[in-house]
Amino acid sequence: MFRPIRIAAVALALLAAAISPARAADVTFDDTARFLAGMQPSADSPLVPLTKDPGWQRHARFFDGAFAQLEQRQLSKIRSWADVNLAAPRPTMFYLFSGPDFLYANAFYPKASTYVLGALEPVGAVPDLTRLPRGSVGAALYNVERSLGSILSFSFFITKQMKVDLHANQVNGTLPILYVFLARSGKTIRNVEMVALDDKGGMHAGNDNPGPNATRGVRITFAGPDGEARTLYYFSADLSNASARATGFLKFCETLGPGNSLIKSASYLLHSGNFTVARDWLLANSATIIQDDSGIPLANYGARQWRFFPFGRYLGPISEFPGRYQERYAELFTRAQPIDFGVGYRWRMHESNLLLAVKVPGNEALPAAETTSSAEPLPRPARPKRPRPPEPVPPPPGRFFWFR
Repeated sequence: MFRPIRIAAVALALLAAAISPARAADVTFDDTARFLAGMQPSADSPLVPLTKDPGWQRHARFFDGAFAQLEQRQLSKIRSWADVNLAAPRPTMFYLFSGPDFLYANAFYPKASTYVLGALEPVGAVPDLTRLPRGSVGAALYNVERSLGSILSFSFFITKQMKVDLHANQVNGTLPILYVFLARSGKTIRNVEMVALDDKGGMHAGNDNPGPNATRGVRITFAGPDGEARTLYYFSADLSNASARATGFLKFCETLGPGNSLIKSASYLLHSGNFTVARDWLLANSATIIQDDSGIPLANYGARQWRFFPFGRYLGPISEFPGRYQERYAELFTRAQPIDFGVGYRWRMHESNLLLAVKVPGNEALPAAETTSSAEPLPRPARPKRPRPPEPVPPPPGRFFWFR
């Protein structure tokens, strides 16, 4: 997340203007998500007339192509990798420093029943699409497309300006992006509710007062093709040490654990002394951790507490993050298995690294201070052979680019 999503003020103002409760009730959460995602809403939805707009039709064709390519190039391969290498995933998955990235949370952990995402970006409000003025559909949806450009092309949000952009507008936040990713992941949204956590981790909804140090979030209930109800939580959470201690986000997460964790494109924050609380929490409350090298430094894992399965290639950090090269990480990756997809800041297929860390049963109480640098990984899990796709083409500098 080294630069933030851009959702233009005009787009968000148009997408989430206030309307009367009676009219808003006619549009379901799922129809709103499908419309934003360029997918046909239900036949009786008030949004159906807006799908006749040439701007929406162009948007739908664009997202159809973009998500189809992403599915073929990355998401389907990630799900295949997870199916082979994650033998018994826990019901809960944690994704700290995630932004609104449900897309990859679901790809790595498609069988989770509860997803918990936490990052600085604000939740925002449920957009109301029936207030779009005539002729404005195309312009509004184009800005949604641009806001998703980097994650669809490179697997992460470019987020340097995210904090400013998502706070700057009258109606803003990550919710429209979560809607798009849920719809395009084949989910049906059943309910959306704004929630808050008090400083003890207790959840409050509606008009409840969470008290000081509240952590604001959203609870989305959805179902997949199997019809099973699942829950996505997104919380706007500062994970630096002082805030992590004072607020209830990690306390709430602890009630759902232990779970499986994902750390991807995390700006190497967990290498910093200002994020030790979040780092130690992940080590204590995760049964498995999937990460790239921007996640937890190898030296912070307990040597007898974890076993490691490296995949891909470790080439060190990109130039934006100097000084984060790990010699022991490089040594571990001399024994890595190849992967046929790209992920993280080094998003090209043959340059990506992925580490699966599995906690050894019965060793949960060992001190985290034990280092893992010399720990030998367990025998490598079997991996099906699949043909390699061609390398993605890098974007020209200074130009907005969608993969082609």
